[in-house]
Amino acid sequence: MNQLDQPLDLHGAFHVYDTTLRDGMQQEGLNPTVADKLAIARHLDGLGVGFIEGGWPGANPKDTEFFRRAATELDLKHARLTAFGATRKAGIRAADDPQVAGLRDSGARVVTLVAKSHVGHVEKALRTTPEENLAMVRDTVSHLRAEGQQVFLDAEHFFDGYRLDRSYALEVLRTAYDAGAEVIALCDTNGGMLPGWVSDVVHDVVQSAGVRVGIHCHNDTGLAVANTLAAVDAGATHIQGCINGYGERTGNADLVNVVANLELKLDRQVLPPGLLREATRIAHAVAEVTNVPPAARQPYVGTSAFAHKAGLHASAIKVDPDLYQHMDPAGVGNDMRLLVSEMAGRASIELKGKELGFDLSDSPDVVNRVTARVKEMESRGYTFEAADASFELLLVEEAEGRRPSYFQVESWRVITETLTHARPGEEAVSEATVKLQAAGERFVVTGEGNGPVNALDQAIRTAIVQAFPEIAKFELIDFKVRILDQGHGTDAITRVLIETTDGEKSWVTVGVGANVIEASWEALVDGLTYGLLRHHVD
Repeated sequence: MNQLDQPLDLHGAFHVYDTTLRDGMQQEGLNPTVADKLAIARHLDGLGVGFIEGGWPGANPKDTEFFRRAATELDLKHARLTAFGATRKAGIRAADDPQVAGLRDSGARVVTLVAKSHVGHVEKALRTTPEENLAMVRDTVSHLRAEGQQVFLDAEHFFDGYRLDRSYALEVLRTAYDAGAEVIALCDTNGGMLPGWVSDVVHDVVQSAGVRVGIHCHNDTGLAVANTLAAVDAGATHIQGCINGYGERTGNADLVNVVANLELKLDRQVLPPGLLREATRIAHAVAEVTNVPPAARQPYVGTSAFAHKAGLHASAIKVDPDLYQHMDPAGVGNDMRLLVSEMAGRASIELKGKELGFDLSDSPDVVNRVTARVKEMESRGYTFEAADASFELLLVEEAEGRRPSYFQVESWRVITETLTHARPGEEAVSEATVKLQAAGERFVVTGEGNGPVNALDQAIRTAIVQAFPEIAKFELIDFKVRILDQGHGTDAITRVLIETTDGEKSWVTVGVGANVIEASWEALVDGLTYGLLRHHVD
């Protein structure tokens, strides 16, 4: 039996409901294609969420197409696909409302309706009466239930509406529940609540309204996760959020943070066993699809979430990692990282060496030399916490007595020219010449590019690839420049970070020089050298 055809059991279980594909996509700058949304849905299903809100069918062609394609292209193992829409318009029957028809025809077994629970919004936004709003809720829920669909209700602006008119806000909930809605999600639509306020309101709703309560929080006070957890503590059994905290304005509750806190801190199993360990991989995979770089400092799944820089921390971690970590990062599929910097002590260097495959426990002289070099070089502008590949080359040099070297550069130069008859905005042309020796041969190669660094990159690759074909796989994928002593103006010291990939892994190298070209050349050479070392080239 296909998963979508199995009977729905929406009672009793705790619901983890993801709204990334609908509410999350309202974030500024996000505009996914239908194919993107299908890919994200597959990733979310891999996390084990119970419900994936796919969008608003009938409201726009993209979401309508998504549900059409989802019927044949999605094979969800854990999640139920949910359609989102609004209650019928005032003055017409739900059966005659085209927007309701879009929900009915979407193929989704579950529909989430948004309804007004704030009497001010009813009168000012819907421009109807409180009584008609209740009829809209009752009629739409009843109609969709009669058509065989399960219904959740998002009570929009509920917390603000509760403060304005508690009795009416609760009446909206009871009306929906009596009409057949399975869950009523209380929405902090403006994101202005605090955990204590949320807890008090949810507790009151659970005690007095007789409905199953869900929670939907926005992050405008920076408390969406805390508010969601407060609601759960007060009795909510359905949580809504977005992967990576996507959403309009400052975003929605980050679903991974909520789930991780519930499972790892409160010992509540809310995902299928073992799937929380996929959280880091999935969060980063979704970020790749949306083309929004993952936040390094994101709790649990960020690359810096378990990164340690201070020497004091590293000394303690060497004894017991739990001394400076609130949990084992493997629980969410993440890793501990040790950053090497001027703050590093001997323990940091020793642990980082172990991470890179070097046992330095019996080599105090090597550790001392590496520590001294790192501190001295960082005082001149280098940074190794962001350039692991350059640090590994330095470590190999000190541990083995020589720096890996696959080619010897005789000289390099680069010329940039702009034609006098060039049209405004037309790019200048750069030409680089590199002379080097590799594999017993001498190469003199010229390369052209749309800038001096690009031209140097083209020239050195063209030369080395003749001796080392592996170079053909390498690609420069990121380039960052920082001026270190800005008060010096054009003669300031420059730091360059270059990220290179071989299609399987990426690595970052650093260069520092009196100008951006000199610094870039150093980082380019280190990037190619590390890549050859990684490929075990003799």
